[in-house]
Amino acid sequence: MSRRCELTGKGVMTGNNVSHAKNRTRRTFRPNLCNVTLASDVLGRSFKLKVSAGALRSVDHNGGLDVFIEGTRDDNLSLRARRIKRDILKAKAVEVVSA
Repeated sequence: MSRRCELTGKGVMTGNNVSHAKNRTRRTFRPNLCNVTLASDVLGRSFKLKVSAGALRSVDHNGGLDVFIEGTRDDNLSLRARRIKRDILKAKAVEVVSA
């Protein structure tokens, strides 16, 4: 699996190491990825995702996986995360109709 956050799309970036003598050598900046289990309140189940530490803080700040994933654009989400988002939206639609 690639080094990419499943919720934000944050991936590897490249740049230069610059020495005191201004010699430049290529290097990579890797995202701080964590394997975490996030729980969905609407679906009542948990999902194992590879998420960056910044995205994990954003999920907590926004009030959970359901709220965060609804507000995220599909371009940034991985295929698994898009499927989770689709299931969450379906479950919420069923709740609204039945209520």
